[in-house]
Amino acid sequence: MVRMADVARAAGVSVMTVSNVLNERVPVGESTRARVMEAVEALGYEVNLTARHLRAGRTDTVAFVVPTFHDYFGELADQVAPLVEAEGRHLVLERTSADAEQEMEALSVARLQMYDGVLLSVAGLDLERLGRVRTSKPIVLLGERDVPDHLDHVRLANETGARLATAHMIERGSRRVVALGCSFDGAHMMTTDRRVGWENAHREAGLDADPAYVVPVSDYTSHGGREAMLEFIASGRPFDGVFAVTDIVALGVLSALADHGLRVPEDVQLAGFDNLDMSRFVPPGITSVDANHVGVAEAAVRLLHRQMSGWTGPAEHVVAPVHLVVRGSTRGGG
Repeated sequence: MVRMADVARAAGVSVMTVSNVLNERVPVGESTRARVMEAVEALGYEVNLTARHLRAGRTDTVAFVVPTFHDYFGELADQVAPLVEAEGRHLVLERTSADAEQEMEALSVARLQMYDGVLLSVAGLDLERLGRVRTSKPIVLLGERDVPDHLDHVRLANETGARLATAHMIERGSRRVVALGCSFDGAHMMTTDRRVGWENAHREAGLDADPAYVVPVSDYTSHGGREAMLEFIASGRPFDGVFAVTDIVALGVLSALADHGLRVPEDVQLAGFDNLDMSRFVPPGITSVDANHVGVAEAAVRLLHRQMSGWTGPAEHVVAPVHLVVRGSTRGGG
């Protein structure tokens, strides 16, 4: 293995001079720098980047820890990556499968030493366990749940988005809108907040927000949405609108409605949440709450960069605004 001393001997300089050239710590004359780099190339000397980064106290990498690489999180990562790269760092993706222990492991001292900072999308950890997180490493949390005051956090305006989607369908004639995938379970802030938005839209329109129309799903997949919709149809309750908690769930709703010969939007209006790219292309086009991937990514990376730049002030909790994108699955769209 070629050593730094071998480069110094070939270039006719000291080992310290070679180190200064490679690490750019102090100015070195151009002719000296050229001799050192010629010797590096001729001898095939390889800089130990890991050791250099450890000495410098940085790794030039940021971790984005998410429950899954699919759908919402994949599209969000596409927005995060160029913002991190613009700061001269690489983005590394880790998956937790929404498991609390894996999320906690991502915040362990050993793992944090691998990165300059971590963006963690929280799905499994609760407020109590997050409250025990204490580290000098930059951490920003993302996700639809309450987090401790001392940690930076970015979340969506879930209640507002669900209210917009439900009110839109009510304004266009729906009177019995199902909240599919929403819940009364306070442990899951996303589904609870979106159920509150559904309720508020009904009350603002002078309609009854019947709890029987809040329908849970077995999981937040298209299969889960389809099975829950089929079960609700079988109950015989009349309905003319569906607010699906996510666009992925809405795909399953479309399938179930088609199985029963129900036309969208003529018989049943449908709206989702996330505005995934595929929602534009699934006939008749899914009306959806835009989850503001750009705004969430920009806020999260801004907060992380602020910490990496030495910020010692109070944490910031950001609620990213949302808006409704109207397509053919609701009347007047398309």
